[in-house]
Amino acid sequence: MKAVLPFDDEGADLETVGGKGASLARLSRAGLPVPGGFHVTTAAYREFTAGLRERIAEAAARRDAARVAELFAEREMPPGLAAEIRAAYDALGEGRAVVAVRSSATAEDLPDMSFAGQQDTYLGVEGDGLLDAVKRCWASLWNERAIAYREHNGVPHDDMALAVVVQELVEADAAGVMFTADPVTGARDRIVVNASWGLGEAVVGGQVTPDTIVVSDGAVTETRIGDKAVMTVRVPGGTREQPVPGELRRRPVLDDRQAVRLAELGARIQELYGTPMDVEWARRGGELFVLQARPVTGLAPEVEEWNDSLEGGHLWTAGNLGEAIPDVMTPATWSFVRLFIHEAMHASTLPGFALVGNIGGRFYMNLSVTFSIARALGMGGRLGAVEQVFGKLPPGLDVPLLTTSRWEIVKRTLPMALTLRRRVRDNLKGMPAFLATSQRRCEELRARIASTATGPELAALWADEIEPHYVTACRMLEAAGRQGGATLVWTRDKLRRMVGEVEAEAMLTGAGAGGELASLGPVTGLARLAAGEIDRDTYARTYGHRGPHEFEVSTPRPGEDPAWIDAALAGLRDAADGTRALLERQGEARDAAWERFARRYPRRVARMRERVRRWNGVVRDREATRSEVIRAFWVLRAFVVRAGELTGHGDDLFFLHLEEILAVLRGSSGPLGRVPVRRATYERYAALPPYPALIVGPFDPVRWAADPDRRADVYDARGASAPAADTVTGFPGAPGVVEGVVRVLSGPEDGERLRPGEILVTTLTNVGWTPMFPRAAAVVTDMGAPLSHASIVARELGIPAVVGTGNATMRLRDGDRVRVDGERGTVELLP
Repeated sequence: MKAVLPFDDEGADLETVGGKGASLARLSRAGLPVPGGFHVTTAAYREFTAGLRERIAEAAARRDAARVAELFAEREMPPGLAAEIRAAYDALGEGRAVVAVRSSATAEDLPDMSFAGQQDTYLGVEGDGLLDAVKRCWASLWNERAIAYREHNGVPHDDMALAVVVQELVEADAAGVMFTADPVTGARDRIVVNASWGLGEAVVGGQVTPDTIVVSDGAVTETRIGDKAVMTVRVPGGTREQPVPGELRRRPVLDDRQAVRLAELGARIQELYGTPMDVEWARRGGELFVLQARPVTGLAPEVEEWNDSLEGGHLWTAGNLGEAIPDVMTPATWSFVRLFIHEAMHASTLPGFALVGNIGGRFYMNLSVTFSIARALGMGGRLGAVEQVFGKLPPGLDVPLLTTSRWEIVKRTLPMALTLRRRVRDNLKGMPAFLATSQRRCEELRARIASTATGPELAALWADEIEPHYVTACRMLEAAGRQGGATLVWTRDKLRRMVGEVEAEAMLTGAGAGGELASLGPVTGLARLAAGEIDRDTYARTYGHRGPHEFEVSTPRPGEDPAWIDAALAGLRDAADGTRALLERQGEARDAAWERFARRYPRRVARMRERVRRWNGVVRDREATRSEVIRAFWVLRAFVVRAGELTGHGDDLFFLHLEEILAVLRGSSGPLGRVPVRRATYERYAALPPYPALIVGPFDPVRWAADPDRRADVYDARGASAPAADTVTGFPGAPGVVEGVVRVLSGPEDGERLRPGEILVTTLTNVGWTPMFPRAAAVVTDMGAPLSHASIVARELGIPAVVGTGNATMRLRDGDRVRVDGERGTVELLP
């Protein structure tokens, strides 16, 4: 290895010339404006320290930096080495060049840590002072701060070596640093330039408040003029600090044109390194120079924006399907959910407008679309039915409507309306066969997925078999929900007007009497398992796909956890009343309610029983097809997991969209470059609390989460939100009055905290919460509506419920004693 190398030498790598030297070599070879210079390599350091290493190590162990400095100062530079260094120096300016002599360690300027400032730099060196400056740089490898920093970062001292960079000192009239990504926010679309007068040491050392200029998209977007009180200037034998002349202190150092030119250099350097960079720069007579460049350390990870609320001032709701998808979604899950919406809710969409959105990774539906369609079609009087599906709107909330004309809405929706009835009719004919075979078909598909041997084979299986089954499942759910027109809404309303809330809810229960109600399946199945009527394998195969995070494909299904069944059985044993006892008691209440109805309306019993039979059939079909969609999601999870296995990229594939996963299976590596950003984005959003159930207009999840006065019920960017209610009221979810102690749960994973007879209070529930219901005396949720999961299951079990309160988790705390009135939809705090 040579003792001295030119700046742009191909052999100037990290091991040879250290981090700073390797970076300057890379910049020089790329043609960037780097001042001339040369490297004194690590081979020169090792030649000089031959015979000194044991004494250096002994002094360093004692943290005796002064003794190390003496060892270096006392030792003469070997003649041949000294001659090589002098010759390289003379080539810069015939022995008259003024240079900067900088230490360059082999563990310096790495992407995950920076050793900047741990070793010494000497400015304004010339002539005979060069060899002494090189020796002092070498000695600084063993100063106290350098030793401590290496030990803190786990960098071994063994075989440490130091190179030295000798570089022409630019007689700068201005200098500073530049970050090619915002060092505070991590934003990659902002280049931040700090600038001050004189040499750059005052900026790097923090002795001055520099100007700050932000450049985005090739233009200056922000400028802050600093009070530049001091500047570093060269003097004979070195540099010194001196006051900045008064007329310059508040004068901008760079004009916009120079700032943009500097940012262009920064962009070239970032492209060269492939990562955000910290660049030291200087200006002399209008000419710009790059002095150093190192990767930015400690930078916030790059993220994407997942936020459809930024597109228009719409009303978004997390009700209904958002309750079934309570988590921040991975990109793979969002791909499958969008396909689900396209197939299962296509008739509810308005071409040109998004019916669903991804806001901070969470699922929302666009109620502005729903309201606009209803009013355009003359169905504004029926919008009250929306509340039974999506939950209540706060009093006074003005729903923003689409600006599209009524005629345009009618023209866009009419073709879909004309084909919907035929599509539903055809799919209803095939529903019995689909429900009878779906479980077996999903098990077959998971087995086929597991047996695939190559990526292209798995991609072909997706196209030929997996996607067609998933699409069929989605269309069956659409048909199940569309059958009978408005049966689910109007039957309930009619009964309530005739006999009141309590009687109506009792008469509507028993949806599982003509077959299992899928939402109750996990808990009724546990009762059968506990009684020995079915075995564990049957239970796992039948219900192993259902869980609190069943839409999220990156989350294992309960059926993948061997301990899942035992944990569920243990929770069921704690219930004060068994599931069967609850169902039998509710059955008695139902029969009694029908007897009273018959006495009051003897001529209307048969007709009303038929309407309720249809009600129960629609509920049962909707729940059964939804369960099979979720079973298909287990197949989708198996597909992504196997794709990760076959390609060797594991769970990285959860952070790709479907089309990207298929591309990777077919051999493309391009989409994998997006994984780090997507993973960082997911983790950023997943760390935030659940967002408001209702959002109007542009919404920033990060800013909202940082607001100590944030509301969990509604966010209105228009600033017109009604004051948050002090009382806890919502929909009557299931009738009954009960008093008890509150237990607030943030998620089903906290279920063991719920004691028998306590009031379960949470943001929302889905089928994964069902095994907890028999332990609860009542259920209270922030989100929900009469047709939501909590309402249906609570009614069937005869457990009082108040849903869609918006603020229960804000107002109630563990240990509070409350009275829950499921008929009136109120929760009263007791003394």
